[in-house]
Amino acid sequence: MRVASNTVSDTIVRQIDRLSSQQASLQAQVSTGQRITNPEDDPAAMASALDVESQLHEVQQYGQNATQALTLAQTSYTGLQGLKSISDRAGQLATLGTGTLGASAMSAYGTETNQLIEQAVQTANTNFSGSYIYGGTAVATPPFSVKRDANGQITGVAYVGDQSQAAIPLSNSTSITPSTDGATNSGMADFINNLVALRDALNSGNTSTVSNTQSGLSSSEDMIVSAIGTNGGVQTRIQAAQTLQKSATTNLQSVLSSKVDADLPSTVVKLSQAQTAYQAALQSAVNVMQLSILNYLK
Repeated sequence: MRVASNTVSDTIVRQIDRLSSQQASLQAQVSTGQRITNPEDDPAAMASALDVESQLHEVQQYGQNATQALTLAQTSYTGLQGLKSISDRAGQLATLGTGTLGASAMSAYGTETNQLIEQAVQTANTNFSGSYIYGGTAVATPPFSVKRDANGQITGVAYVGDQSQAAIPLSNSTSITPSTDGATNSGMADFINNLVALRDALNSGNTSTVSNTQSGLSSSEDMIVSAIGTNGGVQTRIQAAQTLQKSATTNLQSVLSSKVDADLPSTVVKLSQAQTAYQAALQSAVNVMQLSILNYLK
């Protein structure tokens, strides 16, 4: 008498388990679009993919740095442009103050200059996202200290920030300093003090004194224009870095996709074949397991 052995049953079960596992793996690939979800799926490819992901995260971090640097540079640029407008008007008032004017006109120009001084101090002490942008790395406190007289008018300004600049990395070999340097920041204080001298000269009604302020105002304007030009160059460098970062991100994502993404058309075909094989194995197992001893008595 012959009977089905345990070995046959075990073999059938192992085959069904293998086909079930294969079917589940292919189903997961179709569902997620990824060929690799666990290290054991393809150890070598997984290691390579992890390395690419690490590079991708690094580039993305540099991209965030560039966005931060560009925002700081643009904020600084806006302030410098504001100081340039103040300087332009101050130059006009200084020219007007050297002409033949009555005391009331000189006083009116002096009052306007006083407003320019307040505006310049407010701009120089610009705070963006909790940090003062014209103080070097001393970002926690206002970088320009103001002295006022008994009437509340500004009589002098001193730069109390530092001479350092914070560098922001844009790649593993490149960094940028989007803030103004210490010389420019100190020059802002000189500019405001030149405005104070102009105001006092206008209030005095002395055209010669007003004329004497023009040289200092001209030097301050040159400093502001130079700072604006430097800032423009910084923004250009940041934008160029962003272009490179976007290209690197696209390339790395393509490489990563080639390593982990599934070939969906091929995977769907394999899944269909696995499902067919699985169903056939189940049917075969049913047929084998239902054999009775009568089948062997013939």
